[in-house]
Amino acid sequence: MKYSSLLRTRIIFFCISAFAFILIGKLFLVQVVHSESYKERADRQYSTPSSNIFERGSIYFSRKDNQLVSAAMQIAGFKIAINPIKIIDKEKVYTDLSNIVVIDHDDFILKANKQNDPYEEIATHLSKEEADKVSALKIPGVSVYKEKWRFYPGSNMASQSLGFVAYKGDDLSGRYGLERQYDNVLSKDKDNPYVNFFAEVFSNINDSLFNSEAKEGDVVTTIEPSVQSFLEKTLGELRNKYQIDSIGGIIMNPTDGSIYALSTKPDFDLNNFSKVKTTSTFSNPLVENVLEFGSVVKPLVVASGLDAGVITANTKYEDKGSVVVEDKEIFNFDKKARGVVTMQEVLNQSLNTGMVFIYKKLGKERMRDYMLSYGIKEKTGIDLPNETSGLVSNIITSPRDLEYANAAFGQGIALTPVEMVRALASLANKGNLVVPHVVDKIKYNDGTEKKMIYESKRAKISEASAEETTRMLVNVMDKGLGGSNGKLDNYSVAVKTGTAQVANSEGGGYYEDRHTHSFFGYFPAYDPKFIVFLYAINPKGTQYAVQTWKDPFVSIAKFLVNYYEVAPDR
Repeated sequence: MKYSSLLRTRIIFFCISAFAFILIGKLFLVQVVHSESYKERADRQYSTPSSNIFERGSIYFSRKDNQLVSAAMQIAGFKIAINPIKIIDKEKVYTDLSNIVVIDHDDFILKANKQNDPYEEIATHLSKEEADKVSALKIPGVSVYKEKWRFYPGSNMASQSLGFVAYKGDDLSGRYGLERQYDNVLSKDKDNPYVNFFAEVFSNINDSLFNSEAKEGDVVTTIEPSVQSFLEKTLGELRNKYQIDSIGGIIMNPTDGSIYALSTKPDFDLNNFSKVKTTSTFSNPLVENVLEFGSVVKPLVVASGLDAGVITANTKYEDKGSVVVEDKEIFNFDKKARGVVTMQEVLNQSLNTGMVFIYKKLGKERMRDYMLSYGIKEKTGIDLPNETSGLVSNIITSPRDLEYANAAFGQGIALTPVEMVRALASLANKGNLVVPHVVDKIKYNDGTEKKMIYESKRAKISEASAEETTRMLVNVMDKGLGGSNGKLDNYSVAVKTGTAQVANSEGGGYYEDRHTHSFFGYFPAYDPKFIVFLYAINPKGTQYAVQTWKDPFVSIAKFLVNYYEVAPDR
């Protein structure tokens, strides 16, 4: 009996101690950690008819030295609201206010005439100086309130990847990009800031201990702002030069999938997204759109042939300029014959007939198994919304040789850019399929962090086959692109270009005069730190991808090795 009584006493003491600890912790969070937030909320609660207080976590870029740079943040300022009942001389009030801030006349008069509405906002995002000037006028019926709003310091930078905050019905939430993907982390309890204290204590115990995703915080990305800026500048200049319909690029660490930069043009100003005329501009083509990329697919097929043992780099065949498969004649890009050439020359000169030769050596079943092992049919798992998967049914269900022959040189299969870069990265990292990602960690408001973990898996090819393919792609850079201008001094670089006709989504077939130019490269080739994937849809005045992309790629590569101080490997 004495032992039982002592045990109960200890249990009760433990429960009281635990409750006291939790209570003290909550008081610390409320009074110290979040004191400013609650102060802001209280100020707004009693000075504004609306209780909907905008609070949201931040999104950060990460510099190469791990210093954080704001990508999306809260800005504090002021707004002007009127009580129409107290406005006597509408025109005079408008004149006085418009001398300080820009106000639309018709909109002001419309709101001032709402005699049954005691609160109408007429101007937002005011500076303290502007707010002080308005307050000094002491106009009856005119009030100044504090407010916060979402601000993107980089304006257009990574716009499709960041997304923005906007209303959907009556709810203000993340729309597109990371703002949507991590809305549950970034959002704060703006609808009911004053809840029962003890109920909050016990409900948050479960969230803190068992459900980290329910906690609020900031999102830290892998995007390096200087690299992002350089990529966007390069894409913008090239788009203007060739009047390109759409252009994009990804710079990624091929060993772990961390994305340092990703961009598409056209893009938009995140701080003025309401001015965008076409909502499709908000979507992210890197994860949502599929394209036929052409010859950049060839290294995947070559690696498959090497791994299956049906070819080596020195295997020879006779190139006659074309080859007939079933009832279709397949040509090289220039319709010229090279005679007897090796598989290395197939990559160097991007010969379609050589790829058909490799497919015939592989056969349908092995070709299908190898290609699907690169993940071209599945989503990559990138942490951005609305990701789609590749269209590759023609090498899954079709019994025709022609479908496989076309796929061998990148025609008839369509992938997203992020799918394409993941598949190609498997050549760089010796056969692993990484998960491309843009978020490194989440910093929660309670002081804890969650490091994001992305598990890779194996493709079908061996490390040896991937390394041999890399050696062949280095040869493409050294000899296939021609001259010293195609090289990066003191570094081994593995590359391949791709030129593909654009599919006609309305009439079927392909446009004769529209092409997609793509280019990828990774370096240093045998211990790669970066893989760069670039594409341009319908460039004008240039025929082949090597003409469009060689110089911009070399410029990007030089920037990266210098900026990150990558040691030469030659």
